[in-house]
Amino acid sequence: MTVISVIVGSTRQGRFSEKPARWILQRLKDRGGIDARLLDLRDFPMPFFDQPMPPAMPGRPPYENEVVKKWTAEIARSDGFIVVTPEYNYGPSAVLKNALDWVYPEWNRKAVAFVSYGSAAGARSVQQLRETAVELQLAPIRSSVHIPVATLWAHFQGGDVDAGLAELEAAAKTMIDDLLWWTRALKTARATAS
Repeated sequence: MTVISVIVGSTRQGRFSEKPARWILQRLKDRGGIDARLLDLRDFPMPFFDQPMPPAMPGRPPYENEVVKKWTAEIARSDGFIVVTPEYNYGPSAVLKNALDWVYPEWNRKAVAFVSYGSAAGARSVQQLRETAVELQLAPIRSSVHIPVATLWAHFQGGDVDAGLAELEAAAKTMIDDLLWWTRALKTARATAS
């Protein structure tokens, strides 16, 4: 079974991210043959990366922090990812970037897609995350879901967020189709490369 993890990239109080995360998670669960999981960064309160050796360094000592071990195991178990990201000041949240930075080999040669929101519908956050993904040897797919600001404002004003997300069904389908194609291709390639 293909394991796709949806990462909730914000931990703020009153956050919007869990709404699109649960929405895209349901779209995944509606497909057959997928074990769709939600990885909420609130459940993984990792310290800021402070290790003497980067995760990509061969021979680095194993992590000692139990939360980091749990996070790394979830990334290793996953075949592909959808990252739900806000845009804060032209980029992703610090907690999301930190979560990416704690891991290296467990990300390698897996596909990642993005659902974004915020200023410019989060497109600039996704742009930066694509570059980070490449450095982590993740394969960022072309298709994304960019949530319009009106839907974000509906969250803060008590409006109908579900109606705004429903308008993005076609974009979500395209993104998931692409993600699953790349996830399966890369999973097969990883299995035959060893």
